[in-house]
Amino acid sequence: MPVPASATASAYARLAEAVPSMGITELDHAEPFPPGPGWITSDALAAGGTALDDFLAHDEAQVVRDYGRQARPDVIASFGLHRYAWPACLLITVPWFLSRRVPRYPVTHVSYDRDAPGLAMGHLMVRPHGFACLPDDPAAILPGATVVPDEEALRAEVRAAVAEHLEPVLAAFGPRMRRRGRALWGMATDEIVEGLWYVAHLLGEEDRARRELELLLPGATKPYAGSAAFRELTGPNGETLPTRDRASCCMFYTLRPEDTCATCPRTCDADRVTKLLAATAG
Repeated sequence: MPVPASATASAYARLAEAVPSMGITELDHAEPFPPGPGWITSDALAAGGTALDDFLAHDEAQVVRDYGRQARPDVIASFGLHRYAWPACLLITVPWFLSRRVPRYPVTHVSYDRDAPGLAMGHLMVRPHGFACLPDDPAAILPGATVVPDEEALRAEVRAAVAEHLEPVLAAFGPRMRRRGRALWGMATDEIVEGLWYVAHLLGEEDRARRELELLLPGATKPYAGSAAFRELTGPNGETLPTRDRASCCMFYTLRPEDTCATCPRTCDADRVTKLLAATAG
């Protein structure tokens, strides 16, 4: 097999096809992040202060615009963390799932424009900082490659890479969300699982994603809290309806108590079946 020019380009290209509302640009090792309005580096976000204030102001304005009411500050912070962590986790989990390569992105190597024109989920720019792969991968000879012996070692690299990136971000968001420790890492667990599960569904590989995520997060992998937690429900006509139990709550119920997520710990199985059937019909 030919040696790829980039360890992650092919996976990000498939992600762009599946989720065209999310943009990813890979920079050279020494290329600076773009200046100007809209962009915020992840390390600035992790530092908190005015950068985080400005970031969360977007969520506050969006809630008022979409729901016609104010939300509590901790709810706004929870929404803001989800808005950032969902695509940030995909930077790592999608190359692992599609190419068996795990890039490393400390917060100093990512910049995010949440209001990029035409990209509802925002635009991420990343600078390479090494990656892990398996021994038979042609990319193993690329600069920055770390070869690990097997699939479990590669899964450990995924867990470590996401934790490396999210830990300082969680530290900044946590006080504003009035959460810490296990509650924060429960949110991280949910972002990993639900982001990749969603993308894999669009790619026609949902079943494989559930199997892979159950191995990635079996439930005893600190600092993460909880497991992938997939299970199946049965519809009124014998339909099999996959669901999961979130380790955390996104707090959307504080805006619309009657409209919880299908994976919310507050949603009973009967309501889950109704929501899942409606989503399938839609």
